[in-house]
Amino acid sequence: MQVFVAGATGHTGRALVEQARAAGHRVVAHVRPDSSRLAEWTARFEGHGATVCTAPWTAEAMAAALAEHRPSHVFALLGTTRKRMKAEGGDYQAVDFGLTALLIDAAAAAGGVARFVYLSAEGANPGTGNAYLKARVDAEAHLAASGVPWTAARPSFIVGDRDEFRPGEHYGAKAADGLLGLVGVFGGRTLRDRYRSTTSEVLARALLRLAGDPAWANRVARSEDLR
Repeated sequence: MQVFVAGATGHTGRALVEQARAAGHRVVAHVRPDSSRLAEWTARFEGHGATVCTAPWTAEAMAAALAEHRPSHVFALLGTTRKRMKAEGGDYQAVDFGLTALLIDAAAAAGGVARFVYLSAEGANPGTGNAYLKARVDAEAHLAASGVPWTAARPSFIVGDRDEFRPGEHYGAKAADGLLGLVGVFGGRTLRDRYRSTTSEVLARALLRLAGDPAWANRVARSEDLR
């Protein structure tokens, strides 16, 4: 694959860059040009043999970047947190939907993308009143209407070592996994598998697998499919 990873500095993005390179794929890791850790990320990703792209988040710049690098597979692993929103402004609709939609449109304009893989979330169902999930519902709809072959992945909690501690996700995953373990014992295996947590490494492997599988084109992968 010729892989372009937007959100490469995130929890799942870092794992995907590393695993894609280990598998021999050519990888372009996108890093925000205004990142305070740009030099650190550049050294890290280039150390794995990836190319670093610092195109600004504008429609024109991102379309030009995709036209230049000509990826066969684009991974949109974008997202923000409440803490970051307070510090930098914006909201879920502007970041989680807006930047994803911009990247989808850039991929459609550039052409040649065999699969656009979008990291959504379990619970991203139409009619949700949750702003975080609503942004992902809108992104999935935009992707499905784009004309670009796609796969949307909806994991539950993603756990592991993060640069930024997320207490809600950390303790929520522990509580949910404990409860789901009991549910599984009493026969609720489907429910357990759908909502139990996963690690960024397991998720990254699953995303790469689904991206290269024709059977997963234009489909939504649920949490139990991402093992």
